[in-house]
Amino acid sequence: MSESCERHESPDRLPDRQPDRLLARAPAVDCGGLPRSRSAQPAVRDLLASAARCLLEASAAERAGERFAAAHLAALRAAAAVLASCSRPNRRSRPRSVWELLAKVAPELDEWSLLFAAGASKRAAAEAGLNVVTAREADDLMRDAEAFLGLVANRLGFGHQLVVPASPLRTVG
Repeated sequence: MSESCERHESPDRLPDRQPDRLLARAPAVDCGGLPRSRSAQPAVRDLLASAARCLLEASAAERAGERFAAAHLAALRAAAAVLASCSRPNRRSRPRSVWELLAKVAPELDEWSLLFAAGASKRAAAEAGLNVVTAREADDLMRDAEAFLGLVANRLGFGHQLVVPASPLRTVG
């Protein structure tokens, strides 16, 4: 994976984009009853931009494992943006995965949490260089991560500013 996807960089601004008609009416993330954190907006924006860069990297990757890992990391950063947008929960609680926290903070994203949590061990194996992912699995996860990022960006009020790359069509054979 390249540095742009691995390292969290802060862009000057996200490129402008017309809102997606299908996502434009999506309700805002409710933060599980917690108040939204206005001071976190720069961090949320940076995480969304980083997720978009990971998707770009995934779309350019030749190997299925690289595509899978970069797409999963894009979804992870989009989930982190949701968590960053909400006020912090009790710091005394035990450490939890991002996917577990996302399901609690944004119950409407529970199915996405389950989907990406299921792929976490495969991402780790792919990052270690093991051949555990087929081209089909990588492409499917890339499309799912792209849809998830678009949904999260829209619900957090950044959908009109985020450019999400279109998934390239690949021949699975």
